[in-house]
Amino acid sequence: MKSVFTASSFVKEIFTIGYPKLFTMIENLLERISRDTDVKGVPPALTSEGKEQMVAAIETFQTAFLALCLSRLSDLVNSVFPMSSRGSVPSKEHISRITSRIQEEIEAVQQDARLTLLVLREINKVLLLLAERAEYQVYINRPEARQITGHATPAQLKNFTLCQHLQEIHKRVTSILAGLPTVAADVLSPALGTIYGVAGDSVTSLFQAMLDRLESCILQIHDQNFGSAAMDAAMDNNASPYMEELQKSIIHFRAEFLSRLLPSSGASSAGTETICTRLVRSMASRVLIFFIRHAALVRPLSESGKLRMARDMAELELAVAQNLFPVEQLGPPYRALRAFRPVIFLETSQLGSSPLLQDLPPSVILHHLYSRGPEDLLSPLQRNKLTPLQYSLWMDSQGEDQIWKGIKATLDDYAATVRARGDKEFSPVYPLMMKIGASLTGNES
Repeated sequence: MKSVFTASSFVKEIFTIGYPKLFTMIENLLERISRDTDVKGVPPALTSEGKEQMVAAIETFQTAFLALCLSRLSDLVNSVFPMSSRGSVPSKEHISRITSRIQEEIEAVQQDARLTLLVLREINKVLLLLAERAEYQVYINRPEARQITGHATPAQLKNFTLCQHLQEIHKRVTSILAGLPTVAADVLSPALGTIYGVAGDSVTSLFQAMLDRLESCILQIHDQNFGSAAMDAAMDNNASPYMEELQKSIIHFRAEFLSRLLPSSGASSAGTETICTRLVRSMASRVLIFFIRHAALVRPLSESGKLRMARDMAELELAVAQNLFPVEQLGPPYRALRAFRPVIFLETSQLGSSPLLQDLPPSVILHHLYSRGPEDLLSPLQRNKLTPLQYSLWMDSQGEDQIWKGIKATLDDYAATVRARGDKEFSPVYPLMMKIGASLTGNES
């Protein structure tokens, strides 16, 4: 067999291309010899060692077959993602050709589990090559890939296409694996994970830039006057300036970027959880949580200010629902937004027993209560001389129990001030805040 492999190019080609068939023929032959010579009291005609030698005799062709499989697929990837041309973007047909070829390679050996695994190892190499080539094509750290103020740039459009192509490859190969034993998925999981990672990297920086912009709009809530007693501001039907800016940004993002990235039938379509729908869901959730956090920090908050804030919340909910993600599917962030609106109108005496508190993080309630307290009850921002942005960044890295520690320090200062003045009573918010805090530390009586 070895001498024929080197001496005859005709036999070499026939046995290499047709290796799966050759292997099946050898296996069937060995099985027949074993079966036909299975005579009681007589040693088997073929020992297990003999079988191994027969299979080893055609191993040269197996090695050549696997090399051919790798070569065919690599050539296809190299033609679709040429190193020489960074500007070219593959078409859907190119991508379809790669996935179809992968499927053909698997189907050619599917009858034999051992050979299937060997072929899958070659496919894993090819998919890693594909991920590497695609990564070379993606513009990640360039300014034009992160810009969010104008129309989508050529670099962004290219990234969008590559993201969708890589997701398509991931989806198609994963569906091919569904019909194979679980060990097959284990072989390809490293490469599939890498492909998914590159696809995500191609758009993650853009999503981060969009989120940074929306957060900077929300931070402007602290520049508004929600403490005015004049009702004319509340009766005005327009949203607050910061909310109008936020809405404009969201609508712009939808028109320029998300409309190109999300499935055409809408982000909520069944079975279309893509990288981009996941990123949009995450962005929508963060916008709601970030808004509630900063709305709770607003102080002072008059009755007309509450009306304006409630209107801003309604505008925010509408903008997110129409342009980012169906809000009902966001779960806790949406329930928190819906709960916070009526909470701000409740009397302080009603707050402690309200079921609405179950849908809000304790820090949101505690921060909101400062707006109902006396001026000498300083908030953590005032006590530590922090900007809303600095305090917000700190909150991102802390749990509710750590945030409570900062709030408790301000309550202790306030209590000391009241005692020093010789006052007999605390503000009604003081015992309520202490009770909510105690529930966080498990010291609730």
